[in-house]
Amino acid sequence: MPQSTKKTCVIIGAGHAGSVLAVQLRKEGWTDRIVLIGEEAHLPYHRPPLSKDLLAGEKEVAGIALRGQAAYDAAEVEMRLGERVERVIPELRTLRLSSGEELVYDALALCTGASVRHIELGDGLDGVHYLRTADDAMAIRTDMRPGGKAVVVGGGYIGLEVASVLARKGMHVTLLERAGRILERVTSPVISEYFTALHQDNGVDIVTDAVVTGIGGEGRVSSVLCEDGSEYAADLVVIGVGVNPESTLAEEAGLQVGNGIVVDEYTRTSVAEVYAAGDCTWHPSALYGRQLRLESVQNALDQARVAAANIAGREVKYEALPWFWSDQYDIKLQIAGLPIDYDHFVIRGDRLNRDGRGFAVFYFRGEKMVAADCVDRSAEFLVCKKLIGKQLPVNMQALADEAWGPDSFEMRDDFL
Repeated sequence: MPQSTKKTCVIIGAGHAGSVLAVQLRKEGWTDRIVLIGEEAHLPYHRPPLSKDLLAGEKEVAGIALRGQAAYDAAEVEMRLGERVERVIPELRTLRLSSGEELVYDALALCTGASVRHIELGDGLDGVHYLRTADDAMAIRTDMRPGGKAVVVGGGYIGLEVASVLARKGMHVTLLERAGRILERVTSPVISEYFTALHQDNGVDIVTDAVVTGIGGEGRVSSVLCEDGSEYAADLVVIGVGVNPESTLAEEAGLQVGNGIVVDEYTRTSVAEVYAAGDCTWHPSALYGRQLRLESVQNALDQARVAAANIAGREVKYEALPWFWSDQYDIKLQIAGLPIDYDHFVIRGDRLNRDGRGFAVFYFRGEKMVAADCVDRSAEFLVCKKLIGKQLPVNMQALADEAWGPDSFEMRDDFL
């Protein structure tokens, strides 16, 4: 009998990137088998609500699914949820599951995401949590008590979003940040100053230069200790000190790995017919002239679509502009581009938002805008995405002067 010519594309990781890649691959004309493998038993779900709506109890896990089972069925995607890949063997185009089962692939996509960075403190104590999965969010939710004392370790976006939910739920929240200011790694002092004031106005105590050295308790957490001798009572501790790319499978399979799985502009790894997309990738950016690893929903979606196109036989480059957002209390921060290597910035509006109209910070390297932080300024955000992505000239006079609308930011006859 003639051998079947049916091919198989296996996608490891059922987060944003894996889910979109599977469905998009079918849209790109892939007529053969698609297998999506995920360690969690849940259908792929939106990640941002984990530190917002799901944690606050405003939504349940089923309500944050990226798409229903019917969508995967319609795309003929074989779902293998609650399963773990133990090993990838590229020379045999085979992968081995924790059950011992082996799958043969013709194309492989690694969408393995990232895992939380653990600290060697508080292990085994009830009430000590990390937040990466829906189950993590539900566990924290179960431990929340109005009037209780919560300590959040880490002043990045996740830590701040968690702190805002806990404060709104009536907990007394202390946030401990190791650096000299919150958000120090990702934004300017202007944005750090604003969000520090916002949290303090909502009852959160923010302590910077706080090096955590111990988490105490007998059976259940009771306190957090710092290097300077200070001690904070705690009924609940949430640790958010960053994530690491999930690149172990790739490294053990002999793929090139840096700060994540190394891919080119076509999302191809160093091994033939193996692609990668999402938080796990270390990819080139022509706009910023460097390799980047982005912890971003939009990056995961965009890279997944590019990977799907290339697996299906097209040649499509990943050239999307990075953008992000963060919701804290009733404030929305939208970020276009990356505020790195900037040499000056321009502020539009009241930097402390005392008039409630929001404000924006535009970052420049020389005469080119490289990023913008927009606090409740969606119009400015949308315009800046275009300006930064296409490296269009900017009307500098219009940026700080609110008599000029955002549509005046682009080059005009009176451009400086």
